[in-house]
Amino acid sequence: MNFILEPDKKSAFTGNIDVDTIILNLSALIPRSRFIDGNTCIILDEIQECKEARTALKSFHIDGRFDVIATGSLLGVKGYGRNKKNKKDGQDSVPVGYETVIEMYPLDFEEFLWANKISDTVIDSIKSSFENEKAVPEGVHAAMMELLYRYVIVGGLPEVVNCYLETKNIELIYKVQRNLIDGYEEDMAKYADDTDKPHIRECFESIPKQLAKENKKFQYSVVKKGGRALQYIGSIQWLEDAGIVRRCYNTTITELPLEGNSIKDCFKVYTTDIGILMGMLDYGTQADILKGNLLGYKGAIFENLMADFLSKSGQKLYYFHKDSGLELDFLVRFRGECVILEVKAKTGKAKSMTTVLKNKNVYHVKNAIKLGKYNVGRQGDILTIPLYMGFLVVDKVADSIIPDIDLSALTTTL
Repeated sequence: MNFILEPDKKSAFTGNIDVDTIILNLSALIPRSRFIDGNTCIILDEIQECKEARTALKSFHIDGRFDVIATGSLLGVKGYGRNKKNKKDGQDSVPVGYETVIEMYPLDFEEFLWANKISDTVIDSIKSSFENEKAVPEGVHAAMMELLYRYVIVGGLPEVVNCYLETKNIELIYKVQRNLIDGYEEDMAKYADDTDKPHIRECFESIPKQLAKENKKFQYSVVKKGGRALQYIGSIQWLEDAGIVRRCYNTTITELPLEGNSIKDCFKVYTTDIGILMGMLDYGTQADILKGNLLGYKGAIFENLMADFLSKSGQKLYYFHKDSGLELDFLVRFRGECVILEVKAKTGKAKSMTTVLKNKNVYHVKNAIKLGKYNVGRQGDILTIPLYMGFLVVDKVADSIIPDIDLSALTTTL
């Protein structure tokens, strides 16, 4: 049941919310429905529209007869706290400990490859080339670069991907992206507090301009002349809670833990899906990317692509910038250490990366990964990989770093 499309279903969760009462109510509301113990899954879509249904998840968990999947859009911003407009609503009861929360993302690049019917054999060969630092066969490399450029202009939002697969028409793809962006802006008007609505939209619409700057640090004065953090910081949080953007924090030093060294009031802002950014840019940018005609702005697009890769693998975003001009695109934990990621739309030098690696006693960074229009190769401390391998930069700490430990013995010792 969908609580937006079928608001009458909310009545099943009024009054007593024990499982027997809810099932009785649902049986009356859904003709010919059957609820079979151990063989029925109940899906509660747009659950943010019915706070009582979420509270009832505890009852279902304790009862155990039925599987329940609850889904919802904008759960992060709709929330379950006190309704600011009507404090008489009281505090919602969140079933802490009785639900497993899974954050869903748009398609990542690997899933985009699946959608394009690229076989697991090909994908596994790419993963093997990355792990073993061996060049990808030229034919495969050329095909993967082409697919990457298509991913850049399409992104991973399912409706856009479906349009691409069905039509291969750039204009129609762009129209779907624009429609979805319009939908985001409608949600801003629907769910945000009245005082925040204009600020959220202004922050969102400033993202392309923010990324156009040489120093891509998010600046409130770019949002609006004279803008201040006090006006807009809550708006950035709203966009992040909605899953539309992700902040990339500057760090004080190039060391682990990155979160512990992050500067919370100094950050860049990227869209979580590269397709959102493409939909915000001028129509025609897509063709420029495919033809290789894009000039200065290509750096912003491909940096956002890397943010897309990292965000969809569940990683937080960090970079390093000093007033002297030294800047590293991204810092990640990879294979148990702090590693530099430098993103180049084609090829090119990375002076800041070279400076940091030459001064290991100062910056404590031993390795870097440079992504661009390369095949796989290594030059000393720098691993060069093609842009499409960015989705493989994921730390596998559990298998490679942490030794086998007898946790029971450790607990006893403690």
